[in-house]
Amino acid sequence: MFKKTFALMLTTVFLIGSIAALTGCNTVEGAGKDIEKGGKAIKDEASEHN
Repeated sequence: MFKKTFALMLTTVFLIGSIAALTGCNTVEGAGKDIEKGGKAIKDEASEHN
């Protein structure tokens, strides 16, 4: 009984961790794209004033 419960808990923790890691990757990728767009806008604005 204990082994079965432990295996179920371990599997649950692994799945939650995997989902969290995948979600985090998508969030970081999206943030990187937003920062890149912001940098491009600053660069374009600076080019207009030179």
